[in-house]
Amino acid sequence: MQDYNYLNGNCLEITMELSCCKFPLASELKKEWDNNRESLIAYLEQVHIGVRGYVKEATNGTALPDVRIMVAGINHNLTTAQFGDYYRLLLPGTYNVSVIATGYMSMTVVGVQVVEGKATELNFTLAPLGNEPTGGITVPFTPTTTTAGPITTSDPDSTSIETSSTTSEMGTSGANESSTPQEHQPIQPQDFRHHHYNDMELFLRRYSNGFRSIAHLYSIGKSAEDRELYVMVISDNPTVHEPGEPEFKYIANMHGNEVVGRELLLNLIEYLCRNYGSDPEVTQLVNTTRIHIMPSMNPDGYEIAREGDVRGYTGRNNSNNFDLNRNFPDQFTTITEPRQPETIAVMNWLKSNPFVLSANLHGGSLVVNYPYDDDKQGRTEYSKCPDDKVFKQVARAYSQENALMHKGHPCEDLYRSEFFEDGITNGANWYNVPGGMQDWNYLNTNCFEVTIELGCVKYPKAQQLPLYWDQNRRALLQYIQQVHRGVKGMVIDIKDGTGIPNATITVEEIDHQITTNLAGDYWRLLVPGTYHLTASAQGYNSVKIYATVPEEGVELVDFRLTRVRSDPNGQAPMDPRATQDPAEEVFQSFIKDLSLGQGLEQLVQSTVTESSFRYRRYKELSEFLRGLTFNFPKITSLHSLGQSVEYRTIWALEISNKPDEPETAEPKIRLVGGIHGNAPVGTELLLEFAAFLCINYGKNPIITRLINETRIVILPSINPDGRELAREKQCTSTVGMTNTHGKDLDTDFFGNASQRLVEAQPETRAVMDLILERGFTLSVALDGGSLLATYPYDKPVQPVENEETLKYLANVYARNHPKMHLGDTGCPSNDQMGNIPDGVLRAAERQSHMGSMKDFSVDFGHCPEITVYTGCCLFPPAVQLATLWAENRKALLSMLVEVHKGVRGVVKDKSGKPIVGAMIVLNGGVRVFTAEGGYFHALLAPGNHNIEAVADGYQQQRQEVVVSSYEAASSIIIEFDMDNRIFGLPREFVVATAAASMTALVVTACIIWCVCSAKSNQQKDGFHRLRQHRDDYEDEIRLTSMGSKKSLLSNEFQDESESDEDTLYANADKL
Repeated sequence: MQDYNYLNGNCLEITMELSCCKFPLASELKKEWDNNRESLIAYLEQVHIGVRGYVKEATNGTALPDVRIMVAGINHNLTTAQFGDYYRLLLPGTYNVSVIATGYMSMTVVGVQVVEGKATELNFTLAPLGNEPTGGITVPFTPTTTTAGPITTSDPDSTSIETSSTTSEMGTSGANESSTPQEHQPIQPQDFRHHHYNDMELFLRRYSNGFRSIAHLYSIGKSAEDRELYVMVISDNPTVHEPGEPEFKYIANMHGNEVVGRELLLNLIEYLCRNYGSDPEVTQLVNTTRIHIMPSMNPDGYEIAREGDVRGYTGRNNSNNFDLNRNFPDQFTTITEPRQPETIAVMNWLKSNPFVLSANLHGGSLVVNYPYDDDKQGRTEYSKCPDDKVFKQVARAYSQENALMHKGHPCEDLYRSEFFEDGITNGANWYNVPGGMQDWNYLNTNCFEVTIELGCVKYPKAQQLPLYWDQNRRALLQYIQQVHRGVKGMVIDIKDGTGIPNATITVEEIDHQITTNLAGDYWRLLVPGTYHLTASAQGYNSVKIYATVPEEGVELVDFRLTRVRSDPNGQAPMDPRATQDPAEEVFQSFIKDLSLGQGLEQLVQSTVTESSFRYRRYKELSEFLRGLTFNFPKITSLHSLGQSVEYRTIWALEISNKPDEPETAEPKIRLVGGIHGNAPVGTELLLEFAAFLCINYGKNPIITRLINETRIVILPSINPDGRELAREKQCTSTVGMTNTHGKDLDTDFFGNASQRLVEAQPETRAVMDLILERGFTLSVALDGGSLLATYPYDKPVQPVENEETLKYLANVYARNHPKMHLGDTGCPSNDQMGNIPDGVLRAAERQSHMGSMKDFSVDFGHCPEITVYTGCCLFPPAVQLATLWAENRKALLSMLVEVHKGVRGVVKDKSGKPIVGAMIVLNGGVRVFTAEGGYFHALLAPGNHNIEAVADGYQQQRQEVVVSSYEAASSIIIEFDMDNRIFGLPREFVVATAAASMTALVVTACIIWCVCSAKSNQQKDGFHRLRQHRDDYEDEIRLTSMGSKKSLLSNEFQDESESDEDTLYANADKL
């Protein structure tokens, strides 16, 4: 093997005999490691000796693979790798190094110094043959030599030089000779023919591989017949968006039989690649613009179209026979045709890139057509959009460079009456096109798009293609230049200088807003003039600026926004970030990085794991979960919530850095699958998600941080009995939907006994008990049968409390799904057609019912829950699971990020004692409660929100907070004072009133006592006799009438202790 490596590869290999014993005892392995550790490391370090570098093409900087690297005196050559890089191991000394490549001038560098312990970097730039005299170039080794297009190195210890074969030969008198500069002539395309799909694919791959430094080929999806929808991006940094650099796109061949645009865009790719670095105009465009070129949006239709077609329809539509330019959602007309895969792919592509300007290339006429394409009445009349002036400007920019188009009489032989002034027209004023792509661009993205009709013949003969290039070359370039008109700039936070995404740029008197990109950069196309611009963002004070757009070029306008802050009286929204500790600021930055730009996408790409997707029945599912706890015991904990009717366990897997310890300060997310046994995709996605998190813990720093900061509870299957009955490839079957008792578990969650007619199912009770533990911040349930996300309520409730937040959470999931956010939720089985905005719907609008899990979670668990429907087929074939995982992985990760947003804090009293059970009222409606330590956390939609804190014995507290869509919830502290109000009145007033009342009562009592005492004395000296019998009463009347004072005085007060008999005897004696 070592000889084969040396002779057939670039690799130098040796063979090491490490031990006398071939298979020593395991107890000896530690000794063998100690014997060999330092040697292994020392051998690894030898890869960094000798010479290393890159070989590139002189005119465009393209890396050159398979270039021979030769060292004089050593009869062994090696070649450069895919990216033009090479590594040549050499001992310390002085060498002459040569490079030889077919079609390029050879070059030799003499006197290359190789020192001990570090590599000398030696880069080569080779010129194509014909550009310089033949015979090669020899240059001396000089470490300080530099030429255009230097290759940098990150190794500070390496010696770096640059050599170029495009300069005049050293050691000659050529440097002293004068020459007359010749006018530069750009290289024109030579490849004029009709390219069928395979031919086009090879062409694109050829230029992508040949010009790697500026060209990158990617696919945005597939056609109905599974052909790739290719896009070539050309820029000086083609693989990433650079803040401040506008994104431009050309799309052609939307109608398969309109082929001129397809060939022109292939010509344009060749022209840009071959002239970059030598033609000033091309170089400037490529360096300042990210140009996306899609030669064919309808490759299926093209394959059946026929050369020579003038005005026919064969191949116009896609293979499903739908016109793609009538297939986009329309502002005036409901498009009932099913959304086609090509349309979905383009919509997804447009929403994923911050395009500024675009053109859609067609054939059949010769005119530039601009929005709107239709109107409310469907009549052929001018349908003016708010940016009518801008569209006229960019349309004329193209037509003026095409002399025949600009005349306005495009196809006199075919359409004698047609006339377009300046070669441009409003779309609806020509004819109505409902469902067109250009209007959708303008209304749903930041992109301005026009439709360009390139010629009267739809599929001309190949020999006519050079003429079309000559007519349109200048126009194609000039139209790209229009992306650099108007105003551009950044919207940034004045405090930390970071960009603010989704900020709104408004131009006074133009009813069309654009938004900032994820990095805070924006572009607003405008005609020359002075404008009043306003930048607004949630949680920030708006800023207004006057700007003047020049006749040529772009005006740079940056906005610096300040956060809305509260005054001491709490009159304005509170920004708690001012008091953050350093650790919290670091975490804020962590969440912001994941929320903006390509943070989540890069996380997905950096954590690709090999998976074997299949459906798991209950037994295998249980073994899988136990396997996770065995392999990752420090971050997992498996619990039984209860059992199903048939005694299968309802499992809950917790993933956290401290899974068995309560951490109330951390947000807690619940992920639930399998509520319907016939829709097991959610179960498999959650099992894969659990494995994905565990495997990447400790390896990927982002996953590690998310797990350390979050408590993740996964319930993969809450209806295991139903799952055992369901069968694969049954997209619409209801077998297994219910539990063994025939109960749909999503209709069995009732919190009030008055609503429940029968006892809860055991599966339902197990999950309800978990929900009622509270402490959850967010819940996501995965189901099947459609492609959308729903939010509470399933029951018919109007209005929905906290609907803005619930809808926002569903939007976050849908937005991070490649298809769901497009709103094409139609499934053949349930007759649901598309046009559901953003793929999000209130659950009751889909299928209203009582007793749903998410309604129970909101009402009794005080936790928002959304339901995600992962696809139209309830039980798709297992081969589709990998695709479904790829579609949902980013969205699931976004939920782990989203659970850290909203508002969180601690409630305590003046002494610092946490208050448990305090009620936090959000916007006067939704309630959450503080947990141990006084902690609370609530998710809220971005914007300003009112928070009220209530606890028995304390004064009610109110705050207004600002919630951001891309920042973690900052911790706020709510301090309670003792409640000094009694019956709603100040304590001092109540005490004073009570004291006055008590004094009045005492005085009144004294007065009453005195009066009673006075009356008592009068009675002792007066004429009162306790009457016992009627006879006594009559005697008294008789005696009184006789005036006998003595008899009256002889009647004293009766002692009630005496008997009646004693009283009679006493009276008799006195008489």
